[in-house]
Amino acid sequence: MRLITTLLLVLVPILGVYTFWTADDHGWWLPKNVSTFGGDIDFLFYLILWMVAFFFVLTEGLLVYCVFWYSKKRPDKAEFTHGNHKLELVWTFIPAVLLLVIAFTQMGTWAKIKFKDSFPDSAPIAHVWASQFDWRFQYAGPDGEFGTMDDIQNPFEFVVPVNEPVVFHLHSRDVLHSFSVLEFRLKQDAVPGMVIPVWFEATEVGEYDLICMELCGWGHYKMAGRVRVVSREDYDAWIEEKTREMFSNGTEEQS
Repeated sequence: MRLITTLLLVLVPILGVYTFWTADDHGWWLPKNVSTFGGDIDFLFYLILWMVAFFFVLTEGLLVYCVFWYSKKRPDKAEFTHGNHKLELVWTFIPAVLLLVIAFTQMGTWAKIKFKDSFPDSAPIAHVWASQFDWRFQYAGPDGEFGTMDDIQNPFEFVVPVNEPVVFHLHSRDVLHSFSVLEFRLKQDAVPGMVIPVWFEATEVGEYDLICMELCGWGHYKMAGRVRVVSREDYDAWIEEKTREMFSNGTEEQS
């Protein structure tokens, strides 16, 4: 029984490492990065992943050793120990150092993505409104100003140009939501009562899932949208088409 228990414990780190090592081959890993700052996010992700993987294997190895060695029958009596202060200092110091490494490593990336001083000079392309349980996108109309009668409203689909910095303002109409596109390595909470500037730059034309990654109510599972990345020419044509539709009275083709 002692040997069986030890073998079962050995399988935990083996299966854990194998699962992560082969995850990409099975389609279980992150999707392809298609944003300019996605590489920086992936670097931080893998940095933390390797730290966790190392200590996961180390901890499981120690657990297997302790179970195997101390579960055997011994004639002597158990020895009581209250603890080891030196050991406690070591396992407090090492995580503290690792946290500092992570903190200082991510500062540049955080500033690049989140600090207003690092934002592109581009004017906001849209206002994005999250609500239970949908996404609404508001573009400035021909007058170039938001909040006027000619604003273009588009539900569920966020159309943006490729290879250009896209700045938008994120809002919530009710509760906490989270704007997330995995291919852009982008996640930003939408907080009620706050206007949050967000930016990204997509590098490939395509359609990408927009999901809410904050539990926002019973319909959270179906709060999905799309980000459609198109060429500048297609984007301008789409804006023109939406503008015509907005001002149309439905009789143009008849006349």
